[in-house]
Amino acid sequence: MIASSKDFNKSDLIKLREMTSAGMTDCKQALVEAKGDLKQAQEILRRKGLDIAKKKSLREAKEGQIVSYIHTGAKLGVLIEINCETDFVAKNSLFQTFARDIAMQVAAAHPLYVKAEDIPAADLERERANFLEEVKGKPKDVQEKIVQGKLAKRFEDICLLNQRFIKDDSRTVQDYLTETIAKVGENIVIRRFVRFEVGGSI
Repeated sequence: MIASSKDFNKSDLIKLREMTSAGMTDCKQALVEAKGDLKQAQEILRRKGLDIAKKKSLREAKEGQIVSYIHTGAKLGVLIEINCETDFVAKNSLFQTFARDIAMQVAAAHPLYVKAEDIPAADLERERANFLEEVKGKPKDVQEKIVQGKLAKRFEDICLLNQRFIKDDSRTVQDYLTETIAKVGENIVIRRFVRFEVGGSI
């Protein structure tokens, strides 16, 4: 469908572009599809972004940057490697803002892993066994649901991608990553990080 300015308010088009950073054509098409409903158009663009990010996540990312963040007072610091597909995108302001935000996330929220799959199998099994011990005596199907819920909550605490984004707790870091992939048009991978704190354990 070809977007027509008759199908939406022009001020909403500008507002939608500011809210999503999507291209003007995509914003027009979303507003037409949503019959001028701004919230629905935003959701259409979000779903489109998820589809784009899913396709791009299969592509190799070998370029990127190592970003540092030193908290005020120089008692806390982070080094993080974030990869993308090209050096061009690594120099893009959207990518660099994302990288700085993620370094600050690591400093503030103290994750231990990038994603749940990085947790050593022995550690994961130990966590699971501890949770099972807590719900011993309940029916098996109830035990499993409770344990899965406890594990999911644990992942939110220790896995970077599962954490709530410190600048907008309505989104996870994974949501922010997905949105950024859609905006820059390349796969982005948070590869690894290290967090230093004065007086912390070695």
